[in-house]
Amino acid sequence: MSITLWILTAYLCGSLPFSVWLGSLLLGKEIRQFGDGNPGGTNVIRAGSRGLGVTVIVLDGLKGYLPLLAAQRLGELPEATLAGVALAAVAGHAFSIFLRFQGGKAVAITFGIWFGLTGWSTLFVLGTLLLLAYYTISIDGWAIMCAFCCLLVFLASKGSLGSILPVWIGNGLILVWKHRYDLAQRPEIRLPALR
Repeated sequence: MSITLWILTAYLCGSLPFSVWLGSLLLGKEIRQFGDGNPGGTNVIRAGSRGLGVTVIVLDGLKGYLPLLAAQRLGELPEATLAGVALAAVAGHAFSIFLRFQGGKAVAITFGIWFGLTGWSTLFVLGTLLLLAYYTISIDGWAIMCAFCCLLVFLASKGSLGSILPVWIGNGLILVWKHRYDLAQRPEIRLPALR
């Protein structure tokens, strides 16, 4: 299979709107009418099903991980070309062909591609950074971008960024675009109350 077909496959996998489909099928609800109006697992939770919301978040992560795994194992693509596969999956989620190019905010799928590219340690570090940022920064978009910038420091500490730097830049640009309204607001730092 050519690189172009792998990239197209990754985009289509990323485009699968599990939250919209499962929300409609299992909850009888239009997920985009809840929360921030985005198709995503957190809005499935807001629609009334924590279990289904977590399932959707995992599925959204797998939309990024599985195309990368397939491209690595079956396509035997060089590491440099995996950047295109990873970014295509994120772009598919953010600009889904099934939702008239109005997709989700690309957070769960970001976890999926970085797990596929760099393994468990990055998944754990990114999750920890994001939780810390959510609890200390008042606006979600700023929390996500702060955690994502800190991820670059972690990746650099593991060695040469090499072919993953373009993925980080492309992924970051998509996250900035999808969180642009949050990023237009001034964030505040939330400090824990001292007793």
